[in-house]
Amino acid sequence: MTLSTGGSFQLPPLSLYIHIPWCVKKCPYCDFNSHAAGPTLPEQEYVDALLADLDEDLPQVHGRQLTSIFFGGGTPSLFSAQALGRLLAGVEQRVPFAADIEITLEANPGTFEQAKFAAYRALGINRLSIGVQSFQADKLKALGRIHDGDEAIRAADMARAAGFDNFNLDLMHGLPDQSIDDALGDLRIAIAQQPTHLSWYQLTLEPNTVFWNQPPSLPEDDILWDIQEAGQALLAEHGYAQYEVSAYAQPGKAARHNLNYWSFGDFLGIGAGAHAKLSSPDGTIKRSWKTRLPKDYLDPSKRFSAGERVLGPDELPFEFLMNVLRLTDGSASELFTQRTGLPLSQLAAARTEAEQRGLLHCDPTRLTATREGQLFLNDLLQHFLP
Repeated sequence: MTLSTGGSFQLPPLSLYIHIPWCVKKCPYCDFNSHAAGPTLPEQEYVDALLADLDEDLPQVHGRQLTSIFFGGGTPSLFSAQALGRLLAGVEQRVPFAADIEITLEANPGTFEQAKFAAYRALGINRLSIGVQSFQADKLKALGRIHDGDEAIRAADMARAAGFDNFNLDLMHGLPDQSIDDALGDLRIAIAQQPTHLSWYQLTLEPNTVFWNQPPSLPEDDILWDIQEAGQALLAEHGYAQYEVSAYAQPGKAARHNLNYWSFGDFLGIGAGAHAKLSSPDGTIKRSWKTRLPKDYLDPSKRFSAGERVLGPDELPFEFLMNVLRLTDGSASELFTQRTGLPLSQLAAARTEAEQRGLLHCDPTRLTATREGQLFLNDLLQHFLP
């Protein structure tokens, strides 16, 4: 399906997501495509497969540079610097890197080795995202994590020692039997490590996880609300501005890769189970996904692609707003037409309804959720369903 863009559609910036699907062990809350690693990882075979996967997607680059790369998982830091270096070199041979490209690697404290991380930094990886989740022994045990609080603190120290001046700490709240003091204590320890970015989000029970089938005792809603309000105030007090539902950053340190997602930018996705969102110059926009199981992804007799779906004009308003309304500042109204090729008038009726309900700011130049709209984002998005 090709959209009539009227010359207003613009190809968005392009990012690359690389999925490394192995972990030391599967956590009971995790619904990501991750699998317990065996005694050895098929590093070289997987890098070969990733590059072959990227080769198949090259026609969708359309002459663009990569503005960011994100290694997610799983636990990408299980891979050696040698394997990641060969991969990055292969990617750059195929798609040029922007001069200021942001390259993020997800890592867990239990997989930290300072020499390894200095080698990652030497490859050009310039941002880490460290999965801490909590610093408290009982909470880490409940979450099935393999590190302790001291290891998490050492991980931040080692990140700096390895040359990373830009790193994120991933932290959860609303943990089993967590009090407000527990949650704020975790947050204070995280802030004391002076990360440039904090991802602070509530634990949710997802289908197809151990926690879904065996739910732990989670805090009551009023406690969760108090944790959220007190935590946001504490983060703001220490200079971490909230720019997305669960993302807080020091000035100039918002994650550029995720900002591209939330601004309805394009991203290639390679690796087992990776997803992509890609636009063509004629205005066609599609989502696609790759073969999920690592053994199938590595099987040369099988295809990397597991499916794709073209987004119709009736779907695009919801798809666009589902992303940009997560941002505290939303987006300029004109970005809607630039990213979708549709006239802004297509939003008019639903936009008026949302404004009248106090969920969307009455500003013709911007699409921005009100404070209430941010708190009840699903209710806001209902107005834009096809």
